[in-house]
Amino acid sequence: MGNILNAVATINSAIDGGNAEDTVLALSNKDAKLPAVLRQPVNLYQSELHKFKAANDGDLAHDQLVDAVRVLTAIAQINHILESEDAGATVAALLAPYACINDVDDDETLQQRYHDALVSMKRQRVQEGVDFLTQNDIQANVDKVNAEVMEEQERILAVARINEALDTGDPAETLEALQTPAAKLGDVDAKHAVIYQTVLQTDKEQKAKTTEDEAAVLWLDEIQDGVNKANKTANDANKLAIGMVTINLMIDEDNNSALLGALQSSDVGLNSVTQDCVEGYSTQLRAAKQEKLQSGSPTSWVSHQLKNGMLFYFNLDTMESRWLEPEEFESSNSQLSKPEVQAILTRVTADYDRGLLFKANEDKIVLLQSHTRGVLARKAYQERLDFIKRQLPAIIRIQSWFKGRKQRQAYSDRVNYMKEHEEQAVKIQSYGKMHLARKAYKERLQYFRDNASAVVKLQSFWRSNKARHDYHILTHEENPPVVVVSKFVHLLEQGEQDLKEELELQGLRGRVVKQIRTNQQLENDLNLMDIKIGLLVKNRITLQDVVAGAGQGRKARRNTGDFSREKGLKALSKEKREMLEAYQHLFYLLQTNPSYLAKLIFAMPQSKTTKFMESVILTLYNYAANQREEYLLLRLFKTALEEEITSKVDKMLEIVTGNPMVIRMVVTFNRGAKGQSSLRELLQPLVKSVLEDKSLNINTNPVEVYKAWISQTETETGEASKLPYDVTGAQALAHQEVKDKLFECVKCLGEVANRFLTHIVSSVDKIPYGIRYIAKVLKHSLETKFPEASSDDVLKIVGNLIYYRYMNPAIVAPDAFDIVDIGVEKGMSNDQRRNLGSITKVLQSVASGKKFGEDSAHLQQLNPFVEEAFERFKVFYNDVCDVAEPEDAFNIDEYSDFVNPSKPIVYMSVKEIIDTHALLMEHLDALAPDKEDPLHELLDDLGEVPSVEDILGEAPADLSDPQAEQVIASMAKTEISLTLNNKFEIHEDGDEDTKKLFLKVKRLLVDVIGCQSGDSVEHILTTPATTDQEEAHRLLVQKRMKQDESLKHDSTKLTRNASGLDDNKLPIEAKKQKILKSLGKLDEAGRVSKEDDYQDLINSIAQDIRNQRRYRQRRKQDLLRMRGTLEGLENKATFYEEQNDYYNQYIRTCLDNLQAKKVFKTDEKKKGGKHKASNLKYTGAKLYEKGIILEIEGLEEPQYKNVMFEITQTSDPGVFDVNAKFMGVKMDSIQLVFQDLLQLQYEGAQVMNMFNRAKINVNLLIFMVNKKFYGK
Repeated sequence: MGNILNAVATINSAIDGGNAEDTVLALSNKDAKLPAVLRQPVNLYQSELHKFKAANDGDLAHDQLVDAVRVLTAIAQINHILESEDAGATVAALLAPYACINDVDDDETLQQRYHDALVSMKRQRVQEGVDFLTQNDIQANVDKVNAEVMEEQERILAVARINEALDTGDPAETLEALQTPAAKLGDVDAKHAVIYQTVLQTDKEQKAKTTEDEAAVLWLDEIQDGVNKANKTANDANKLAIGMVTINLMIDEDNNSALLGALQSSDVGLNSVTQDCVEGYSTQLRAAKQEKLQSGSPTSWVSHQLKNGMLFYFNLDTMESRWLEPEEFESSNSQLSKPEVQAILTRVTADYDRGLLFKANEDKIVLLQSHTRGVLARKAYQERLDFIKRQLPAIIRIQSWFKGRKQRQAYSDRVNYMKEHEEQAVKIQSYGKMHLARKAYKERLQYFRDNASAVVKLQSFWRSNKARHDYHILTHEENPPVVVVSKFVHLLEQGEQDLKEELELQGLRGRVVKQIRTNQQLENDLNLMDIKIGLLVKNRITLQDVVAGAGQGRKARRNTGDFSREKGLKALSKEKREMLEAYQHLFYLLQTNPSYLAKLIFAMPQSKTTKFMESVILTLYNYAANQREEYLLLRLFKTALEEEITSKVDKMLEIVTGNPMVIRMVVTFNRGAKGQSSLRELLQPLVKSVLEDKSLNINTNPVEVYKAWISQTETETGEASKLPYDVTGAQALAHQEVKDKLFECVKCLGEVANRFLTHIVSSVDKIPYGIRYIAKVLKHSLETKFPEASSDDVLKIVGNLIYYRYMNPAIVAPDAFDIVDIGVEKGMSNDQRRNLGSITKVLQSVASGKKFGEDSAHLQQLNPFVEEAFERFKVFYNDVCDVAEPEDAFNIDEYSDFVNPSKPIVYMSVKEIIDTHALLMEHLDALAPDKEDPLHELLDDLGEVPSVEDILGEAPADLSDPQAEQVIASMAKTEISLTLNNKFEIHEDGDEDTKKLFLKVKRLLVDVIGCQSGDSVEHILTTPATTDQEEAHRLLVQKRMKQDESLKHDSTKLTRNASGLDDNKLPIEAKKQKILKSLGKLDEAGRVSKEDDYQDLINSIAQDIRNQRRYRQRRKQDLLRMRGTLEGLENKATFYEEQNDYYNQYIRTCLDNLQAKKVFKTDEKKKGGKHKASNLKYTGAKLYEKGIILEIEGLEEPQYKNVMFEITQTSDPGVFDVNAKFMGVKMDSIQLVFQDLLQLQYEGAQVMNMFNRAKINVNLLIFMVNKKFYGK
């Protein structure tokens, strides 16, 4: 009890002290045993308790303090809740019993009003320096809100009463309702009850009609507006009546100036009043008034019709006004009404204006009259002219008859004169002709003497023109004669320049293929380095291990491919030679017959197809390094695509939603080294313009725009925004500032997208032929498979290939596709990537013809652009598909390989050869179900799939060496050059034999007609050659033999096709006999005909001559393209090497830091006397207990204690020797590489086999090694 009294005394002292903090602290004392006290607002307790104590005239007792604290805590709770936005919580606090707040209504409609009123008062008090509301303040606000609610209810009842009174139609009842005090309507005049009823009733009916609700009522503000409008109408009516009285009075007084003022008064609202006509107004009005006095009666009442149609009655004697018609009403005849006055004013003013108009336009009236007379005169002239035109045939007939008669008379006179002097005329003519002939001959002879040199040049020109004419015949005539063909057959010979270019081209192809492989290996090394650096950071292994691993990888690559050829396929042995030729035959067949690889692609698992595509198919076609291989690769893509659409695609949409294998292969190839330059040339200007435009910031994400706006506002004002930071897209779009910024961004986005679109659709020629041809094949295949599909649907699928798959990724990530040059350390900013992403989003919608929906409502303003642009894209798609067939584009046919002097060479690794052989053997039945298929014969020649050692002729010295597999894998990367040729060139019978024989005869005939000419093939072959012709043929054969001899020293160089080599060495007469014999066979087979002198054979030679020129042109183009490709690949290799150097520099920096850390740790260990373990010994039971060993095959768990594992750190970083002993006897040992453990962990392997018996937990083993050897 003593503690309570002391606490109460302390509280009273604190209250007297005036310190709010001390007072709250004293109230919170547990000894006082008072209810809980809130810490805020502290001044509430001090202020109220001080007032309470002053009113008590002494110290407060304990029970008084208990009651007071309860009430004050409830009031403090109310103050605290007011800081939130929860009106329900506020009302709940008001209803608290200890708050002692009366008349609080917990109706939900009043909760917010209580809350808002209290919050408003509290803000007012805060401005006054008081941060709390007292109980009296709160009670006053509650009473105020209750009074406002009561007043509102009374006004609602008054409005309802007014509407009910209007429905009765009684003006008196309406007036009484309007004068209800609760309605608080202003300016209600009892004299205007009728007009109130009329106006308000009209407004109510109009509202019912507008809202289409017959039960519609007028609201309070509408009623007040109606009262005001009625008062104004009454006031205007009174002014009108007085104004008309004034006008009539001025008429009687004949005061023109006063009359003009009365007429111009706005009270009466008269129109067409002009000062110049005041005398006319006065005269006419006075006459009208006198006339009106003659009729009617002189009563005192007049009526005026207002604009709304109501009648207003006015007493001229008493100035009384009424809205209802007086009894026995008759309008007074002593006054003119407003309509009568207005009619007179209008008539007088119109007469005055007409007079002014005529006076001001006198010259125009005269001009108008003259024009009228002119029209009449021209009309008369035109009628006369029309008459003449109608009679024109008769007039012409009369004139022609007269002229003819006159001409005939003159002719008759001349004939009669000549007949009279015939002899003299003949003699004069003979002398004249003789003189002219002599003169012309002498002039011609002298001309030739003067221009002898020009004549010689002319003859030379004629001969050259004849040569051009012959060449024109060769290139344009359907059947050129043999005489013409023999003049140009020398063009088929390969000169030194041709051979030099062929050698250079072949060398460039080999370098390009090797450089592609090198770049791929560099890229793989970089990826591996990324993984190892990531593992280094994650596991904190020593960086020396990573460097050592990278060094070993580079060393292995340097050693790859350096095996001696003498021991492999290139060895000088019959067995290896037959294997080499068999593989050359096999890959020639695969290269030239696309059906095998097309079937193999779909026979293989899809997971292996991409790797097979990159490693074998592109290598087999030399990455389309020349036109022949690009032509063959396109044939493969075409065959595979048609096969996939026919057998794999059931709905067109599957091509868009899925990932068709052939489409993926085509796009990957055309975005690779072959088509990189085209893609770069097409997109680089567009992408660079976006990247270099620093002011361009396209952000169409409403939330991000909202956040940027908030940040900008806070930066500019220096104050925190009161708006929430995390909002949804819809909430962000509720702000006008966000809408405005989005509108500008979307507008800018449309302009940039249109620029991209315009450039793309105008760059059809820059798209690689390969992608255009595959687009054409895709379009045709879809139209064939789905004939009912519309052209728009088909074009959308084609657009998915051309834009979405081919172009879109390169625009989104230009740095990844080498569209722009970005340094190793410099990357693209997030704004740049977002800009490009926004552009591609619009272009994707355009390419697919899909407008933006509700999910992208802020982009819907671009829908008109999307619709218009899709039409442009459709034209673009059709233009892309409008390409020639590969045979025409590349000038290649089925005989090209036989005409071409060089054989194709490919460079394939040993692993690619073995893998292809194995896949063909595995899927042979699916690829060639016919046992007579050539593929069966070629695979039979090869036999079983060889090993790496069989092909290279080498093997590691010790196959049991753990490094043997790595050595063999390195050996498998060795590249071998294969000179492809066709095993099935010569057959005994069949149509293919006829073709080969035709080619053989053509080669021989070229040699013959090149040395001996004639009028026909038969004439040349049956006429013996002269000595000069035989000598020319012998020199030709010797020249070819020397060229072949010079090329034999290097097997990788160009080699002449060996088919028919012995026939080429025959003398000219022997060749003729062989040709004649072969022509007989071809004639029997119907390949040529003797009747047309073997014209088909001559046509074929002419075609070869024409193609030879094109081939040389293509070869020069290939050289330029290959040089550019090689340069690009070398630049890319340099880029990869720079990245490698950058990684190495990073690693060296880490090494320096690690070295410094290692020195510091070493010093600490020396001081502490502890050293890191160099070897560990654990029993199997201990490792099993730790969970590292899961199981030891062949041993029970009790025997694990007899097994001892020794782990010793070797001198090589990250390499450990692990020895296993059983009861002290060494059983086995292995080398454990820490990098291999990290790789297993990276690949997700949880368990590994050790010694082929023990199953080890990989993660726990890594943990133990880190802890024991690396101090982790």
